[in-house]
Amino acid sequence: MEDWVRRPSNKVTATRFYEDERMPFVELFDTLIVMGGPMSVHDEKKYPWLVQEKQLIKKAIERGKKVIGICLGAQLIAEVLGATVSKNTYREIGWMPVTKTTAAKTVGLFSDLPDTMNVFHWHGETFNMPEGATHLLSSEACVNQAFLYGDNVLALQFHMEMTHDAIKLISEYCQDELIEGPYIHKEDTFYNDDNTVKANQWMYQLLNKFTQS
Repeated sequence: MEDWVRRPSNKVTATRFYEDERMPFVELFDTLIVMGGPMSVHDEKKYPWLVQEKQLIKKAIERGKKVIGICLGAQLIAEVLGATVSKNTYREIGWMPVTKTTAAKTVGLFSDLPDTMNVFHWHGETFNMPEGATHLLSSEACVNQAFLYGDNVLALQFHMEMTHDAIKLISEYCQDELIEGPYIHKEDTFYNDDNTVKANQWMYQLLNKFTQS
């Protein structure tokens, strides 16, 4: 995602709550992108900064800012909007397809994207649909993969932004999660340049359309 974020027209800042950095003023940004992590939204005692992060997401949504959540970021958004985040029946790791819902096919934001997309997954939890949200995408292992809330909040359970290096890092740091399971693929299948290029292209299309709407 870095190539898209760091375009000359963008001014970019980052807040690393896990390094005790101060929460940014909501008034100073137009778009908030909430990334992933290995922790759960429920781990506030272990990671106290999650409380601040949720407060920031809530303020950004209330002020009408564009808010995008990826993986843990999507789950944080869902919880802030009053939905439940819980353990999914299956852990989902690797390249697997997500398919548009009937509702997604009527959403202009998704009109340029294929009905089925092969994307990268690495999660064991899922979220319920927040009240008033539009359910966008599903997979075989996880019903709720994405939603749109109003026209300014987009939550994606999966990863379109992955690169070879990013996959290598998450595989290294989360190696203990690569256990036997029906939706846990072997690590040697993760490094697929065709998949990463296509997923990145879909992500650029989606981000361009979402931030310009």
